[in-house]
Amino acid sequence: SMHETPLPEGLLAVARAGAGVNNIPVPACSEQGIVVFNTPGANANAVKELTIAGMLLAGRDIVGGIEWARTLKGEGDKVAALVEKGKNHFVGPELKGKKLAVIGLGAIGTMVANAGHALEMDVYGYDPFLSVEHALMLSRAVHKAGDLDKLLAEADFVSLHLPLTDKTRGMVGADMLCKFKPGAALLNFSRGELVDETAMAKALESGKVKKYVTDFPNPKSVHMKNVLVLPHLGASTEESEDNCAVMAVQ
Repeated sequence: SMHETPLPEGLLAVARAGAGVNNIPVPACSEQGIVVFNTPGANANAVKELTIAGMLLAGRDIVGGIEWARTLKGEGDKVAALVEKGKNHFVGPELKGKKLAVIGLGAIGTMVANAGHALEMDVYGYDPFLSVEHALMLSRAVHKAGDLDKLLAEADFVSLHLPLTDKTRGMVGADMLCKFKPGAALLNFSRGELVDETAMAKALESGKVKKYVTDFPNPKSVHMKNVLVLPHLGASTEESEDNCAVMAVQ
């Protein structure tokens, strides 16, 4: 974060390798005539791919299976038999045919919606502020939802792709979570603060939400039941870093 860093003399511009500018003191830069800009969309494919991985991890207990397989060290010739006996603990549903709700159809949300359709999911996108640019990128097979409450009541997977603003902060709270289809999974690869962590913990504890996949570890999320916490890996690819650098320079 640049918030604690004094702005050096002669600084002309600050480029953010990513979509948000929350780690840059924009008002202070504006006062001094320093241009601040970001690189929206440069890491979109990386985040899209991790979101798809998140859905697979939320549906089928892949992580649990891997952890269990590690316990078979030292079992020698018994491993194959133990695997056949134990694998039924990690059964889960396929993505094909499941209903995916994509909340926010910007650069990343649009790509996630299209990828969901390619995986033969039933995809619904919700975005009251959908731009013409992103609407043109969206597959015609993706349904545009007008009623968020109705969509949440039917979706098996809900994926957040929203910027963090005063309006969206904590928007996934008790009111929204109680409208979820029982046993649905929530994916958050946007910003941790979109989710009210206390309400999220309760929804997971009760089983109302089956899994919460988040890319934002914090003191609450790391302790939650049925949570899969990733260490902010959304944009952590070599390709994404190159794309951001190239876009910033251009």
